[in-house]
Amino acid sequence: MLLYYAFVLLHVLVCLILILVVLLQSGKGADLAGAFGGGATQTAFGSRGPASFLSKVTTGAAIVFMITSIALSGLSPGSSVSSVLDSTKQAPAPVQPAPAAKPQAKPPTPEEIKKQQEEIEAKQKQAAPAKTPEQPSAPAAKTAPPAEKKK
Repeated sequence: MLLYYAFVLLHVLVCLILILVVLLQSGKGADLAGAFGGGATQTAFGSRGPASFLSKVTTGAAIVFMITSIALSGLSPGSSVSSVLDSTKQAPAPVQPAPAAKPQAKPPTPEEIKKQQEEIEAKQKQAAPAKTPEQPSAPAAKTAPPAEKKK
């Protein structure tokens, strides 16, 4: 447990150092000569020149930060193998998907479709009540009276 707290203290210190070092560094081309292309005069060490003390401290602090982060993830006292779901009283029953419709082996042929339609029409004719002769099946068409001849 003491080792865990030592890593936490080291991690917090490295975080603070990393923040300060990054904030203290000047940006690339932060001077007035960089705005007009004057930063290209230091070609012996590349366009930025030799690595400064602050950039070396930043690299070291970043490496220590990553190592302490990994160490703290493995050393955390609350880490256990159990799950939050294991502590519930009763787990709900799993939802079962609805059964899928049986796919047809092959689509029906045009002859089978015609046969099915004829069967349906025959059932509809049998189920329809027989029409009485008093009720005509279609209304009679009105005819215009014959036109009279003008004399």
